[in-house]
Amino acid sequence: MSEATTPSPESPPVTSESSPKPHAAKYLDPDTLSQIGSLDVVARLVVEGLRIGQHKSPSRGISSEFTAYRQYAPGDEIRHIDWKAYARCDRYYIKLFDAETNFIANMLLDASQSMTYKSGKISKIEYAKYLAASLAYLVIDQGDSAGVGIFDGELQNYIAPKGNMQVLHDISSELEKVVPVPRTNVGAVLHDFAHRMTRRGFVMIFSDLFDNTEEFIEGLNHLRYGGHNVILFHIMDPHEIEFPLNGMWKFMGLEGEGEVITQPARVRANYLEELEKFVGDIRKACAKAQVDYVLVNTRDPIEQTISNYLLQRSALAKGK
Repeated sequence: MSEATTPSPESPPVTSESSPKPHAAKYLDPDTLSQIGSLDVVARLVVEGLRIGQHKSPSRGISSEFTAYRQYAPGDEIRHIDWKAYARCDRYYIKLFDAETNFIANMLLDASQSMTYKSGKISKIEYAKYLAASLAYLVIDQGDSAGVGIFDGELQNYIAPKGNMQVLHDISSELEKVVPVPRTNVGAVLHDFAHRMTRRGFVMIFSDLFDNTEEFIEGLNHLRYGGHNVILFHIMDPHEIEFPLNGMWKFMGLEGEGEVITQPARVRANYLEELEKFVGDIRKACAKAQVDYVLVNTRDPIEQTISNYLLQRSALAKGK
């Protein structure tokens, strides 16, 4: 799974003569997100959807759920391990004191060319932008700090975490300016970022992980060794997950891999087997490093993706 390819038939471009009328449910639909406007507006609408929508979300906010516990890291005192949490989850967690609960969150967005793939109206990179901006808004709205780093082969642009709403505008503006490039190197970027961070915090990674898996895992381990909480949002298109194509297709490499003409039905079983192995390897590496892994289908509403993850964190904090 080190190469990313896309079928040559393209989905029709999104067109809209006027912006949609305000309607929370519509704004959360991935197929219409690209018609809304600026990312900071989308982020506020997504958060509002979390608060008043049908999906149950933790009322105390992202801060309490993310920071009631953090994963154990080398150097932490063993006496601070929550053994009840270990018994429930088979993972070591440190229960934080009140003075530790203000935190910083860094969003790392993969801006490689493979992230531009889309089978519908929204690409992986656009979905990742909305997800990152929404999480940044949640963090800042709770009085904590958020920043963003955009990377391809290296970290290109970085906005340091701040705790005011102005930084949300800065984050949104930076995300909107992203121009994807052919190659990425997630592992090297994670190593670089681990050296940059002087204070323990949350690192949220948004990537399709079409890269060297071993180097990526080494980068994850470096971040975790530094004591950071790491959350991996593995962004995938529904066609990449299901491979439902029929007939004859020409697949064109988005990162210079060339072209392949084939009948997807003939290779579907092998493709799905390789995909299962690829995702399984990432899951195992994340579990071993105590990194939260979230497989994201760009077909799913943004608030559903966030809400489901927060509920998992909430269950841990509440001892369920």
